Amino acid sequence: MRTILVCEDEASIRDFVVVNLTYAGYRVIEAASGEEALAMFDESVDMALLDIMLPGINGFEVCAELRKRSNTMGIIMLTARSREEEKVDALRLGADDYVTKPFSPSELMARVDALYRRVSAVRERSGPAEELQSGHFVLNVRNRTVSKAGVPLDLTQVEYQMMYLFFLHPGVPIERTEILRQVWGESYIGAEKIVDVNIRRLRMKIEDEPSDPRHICTVRGQGYQWNV
Repeated sequence: MRTILVCEDEASIRDFVVVNLTYAGYRVIEAASGEEALAMFDESVDMALLDIMLPGINGFEVCAELRKRSNTMGIIMLTARSREEEKVDALRLGADDYVTKPFSPSELMARVDALYRRVSAVRERSGPAEELQSGHFVLNVRNRTVSKAGVPLDLTQVEYQMMYLFFLHPGVPIERTEILRQVWGESYIGAEKIVDVNIRRLRMKIEDEPSDPRHICTVRGQGYQWNV
């Protein structure tokens, strides 16, 4: 059954979230603090919905710890609308998405359902916990390597990080700005063109026909998308 851990200290908001998730068919584990959330986490949890402002351990710390325990679970943060830096920090610590308060049931469920589909796709393709698999490609998280049909690919660390990002979001267009942020970091001040240059190099290494790519496809106006 689809299981989501909800960590929110405000009972009214937590009840609102739990009702909507339960109605949508999710099994919900409730926690009122970060300490409670970490104590309740186990391998059955597919996703976590974490408020940032928590008593004791805050949502950032819970996010970072959960990401250490699982690199495939989905994490959505609840943030204050006026705090843009919270969103950036949450994504940097391993969150997959964020929902700003106040939010509607339809927005919440759209975000949760979309992330659950991505999490399910990654887990279905993964071998042992240290590996992610997509078609003939296998990415080893521990060794930071990628192979195609059993043959190791000679990738730079930038190319590996791009592949890792694609593996986490199969079938989902990723904007150039997001690739730049995730791979090169927030402090990078160069042009977005570096993304296109590295995509071309990566295609040369993984595609059978780099001029007609099957796996790393350009989605006009939206960026790049990984297809199996």
